Amino acid sequence: MKPVTLVRCAACLLLCLLTAACGKKFDPADGAPPSSQVIDQSNESRVTVDHPEQFPVVAAEKIEVADELNVTGSVNPDIAREIPVISLASGRIVDIRARLGDHVKKGELLLKVQSPDITNAFDTCLKAANDELLANKALVRARDLFEHGAISQAMLEQAQDTEDDAKADLMAAEQQLDTLGVKKDHPSDIVNVYAPISGVIIAQNVTNAAAAGVTYSGSATAFTIADLSELWILCNVYENDLPRVHLGQTAQIRVNAYPDKALTGHISDVGPVLDPNLRTGVVRIEVTNPDNLLRLGMFVTATLSSRTTHIHAVVPASAILHLHDRDWVYVAADGHLFQRIEVTTGPMLSGRRQEILNGILPGQQVVADVLALEEKLEAQ
Repeated sequence: MKPVTLVRCAACLLLCLLTAACGKKFDPADGAPPSSQVIDQSNESRVTVDHPEQFPVVAAEKIEVADELNVTGSVNPDIAREIPVISLASGRIVDIRARLGDHVKKGELLLKVQSPDITNAFDTCLKAANDELLANKALVRARDLFEHGAISQAMLEQAQDTEDDAKADLMAAEQQLDTLGVKKDHPSDIVNVYAPISGVIIAQNVTNAAAAGVTYSGSATAFTIADLSELWILCNVYENDLPRVHLGQTAQIRVNAYPDKALTGHISDVGPVLDPNLRTGVVRIEVTNPDNLLRLGMFVTATLSSRTTHIHAVVPASAILHLHDRDWVYVAADGHLFQRIEVTTGPMLSGRRQEILNGILPGQQVVADVLALEEKLEAQ
């Protein structure tokens, strides 16, 4: 036999021996059994376990929740509760008793104004008083003369008319002093300006020695006081979401400064005009502000509850797998098979339960302790 033929025969024999060795079945008696208890399918989201009873499953509960819309907004004063503080007397400010941001009470002294208007009003009042006194004396004489037949009825009526006009002028002059904030019995060129309501000074337009009023080109509004017990939340709602809001709708208000506190308000207005650039409409929410919790300018998150409701699933928090910034659950399938499904989680509920917005339905069987299953998978 040729050498080449012998080499070929030896190679074939060696190949047969290797093939037989690889095809030999595993005999448990030859060594320890395989440790793998989980068989991973070609699809990474499906796993098969040898002992599914080691991983208890629970049925997803059902919860009925109202449709919600989350929008952002800012805190603003109620314009009906914004009151300007004005000085009807024009002049120079000689004393300021309050400043921007102060809490003031109704009737509290805010500032003093030295005004020539007071001097002119006193002058007018004194002249009116003198004219009324003279007219009254003339009327008394006219009545006496008329009773003795010395003057006619027309002359008596003329004296009465003069007295009535003098009284009217005196009353108007006294009213002018009262309007300017000065009492006629205590003449002074200084007028006091008091707070018209209780609240917070949210704007200040004057300083010491500045002009007040409008005669001297001063600011007509010295201060602006706002009652912050009731506030407006102005939210921007996208055009596509506007059909989901309506007047009287309830809203839960939360701010970053107090994450554990929520205030309840209601929608009082839905703006009729859209922002042409952002395509949003302004929705106004009125809310009570207990203990001045909210401050003007704060950014808030408003959750609007709709009249429509949806059915969501609820599972134990331990059934949620947080992986790669996504949430998953393992759903029991046929036999020993578990299917990993991505879900969108909602808020946490009492009893360490998690609301599931979508991904699974109520009644589906999910693994109660997903970490135990994951640890088993990693061990294999």
